[in-house]
Amino acid sequence: MPDDTIEVRIEDISQLFHTLDPYPFRERDLDRDAEEFIISWARELPRNKPIHLVVYLSESQLTQPYAQEVPAGIRQHFTHRVEQASFDLRETFRIGWRSLAVGLSVLTASIVASQAIHATAPPPLNRVFEESLIIFGWVANWKPIETFLYDWWPIIRRRNLYRRLADATVEVKAK
Repeated sequence: MPDDTIEVRIEDISQLFHTLDPYPFRERDLDRDAEEFIISWARELPRNKPIHLVVYLSESQLTQPYAQEVPAGIRQHFTHRVEQASFDLRETFRIGWRSLAVGLSVLTASIVASQAIHATAPPPLNRVFEESLIIFGWVANWKPIETFLYDWWPIIRRRNLYRRLADATVEVKAK
């Protein structure tokens, strides 16, 4: 098999999809173990090449009507994961913007309070309070800075991986 191929060998189609999922077969979620297996192998593949997924079934399972729906079911599952990751990204930025509004408000209030303390407090203490308030104001901005600099990268990587898996060529073959 080529380097961009993930091979999954199963005895029964039910090993691939979550059996308690009430939706029709094509819309079912992948079994958690199967999904983790596929994702862990997909992470190892080169990012610039499309993914090829081969599901090996026994001859008896290959003749089942559900066997023909396996490719569509896998693509549907990862398409849904792309949508979830996109929602997570929007939610991360929404929280980041709210955190930034709070952080900048706290920083502004801290600067104003430090200026007031500078003008009214006695000299040995005014410097301590002034610096403490400035530090507090910047610490209040830690979360939004972390969100906008770092938190969104893993979500983008996960979404891109799911997108590659949703676009993967899926084949069902006999063992």
